[in-house]
Amino acid sequence: MDIPHTFRTATAADVPLIAALVESAYRGDASRVGWTTEADFLHGRRTDVDEIRTLLTGENGRFVLFERDGELLASCYIERREGTCYFGMFSVHPPAQGTGIGRLVIGEVERIARDEWACRQVEMTVIDIRAELIAWYERCGYRRTGRHAPFPYGDEHFGLPQRDDLRFEYMVKDLHA
Repeated sequence: MDIPHTFRTATAADVPLIAALVESAYRGDASRVGWTTEADFLHGRRTDVDEIRTLLTGENGRFVLFERDGELLASCYIERREGTCYFGMFSVHPPAQGTGIGRLVIGEVERIARDEWACRQVEMTVIDIRAELIAWYERCGYRRTGRHAPFPYGDEHFGLPQRDDLRFEYMVKDLHA
């Protein structure tokens, strides 16, 4: 896929842009333009500038940004964890979803994990009722592990659940040299 673009690591100046992108991809009516919305089962905020700033200043992680013509169209957070690259907060601008940007970002994440961090695998968590999203990750080479983590009900940091059956499932992809 030939989409002229740039990848770069986020800086402190990007914090408000990242927070706005994440919110637009997951919550509220704006997120319904894309297919990754959680608006039907989670209300409230997904993140804020304080959380993004905290993650950005951590020593083992970074935000990877995808830009085209100077516009931020995608971002994700990655963190090195003992041979594994944790991949999260993946967001693509809703009108740009379905254009191939997501696969490009995943490719860059896997390159960083393998070539720069010498990680053996990439791991993520996905809310397990997200069948279409899980299927997409499977098409990208990720596999379901059967390991789950409870959804943190009562912690508004993760949003306001609209149903009582939410939980996270771990998905992984093994990286080969």
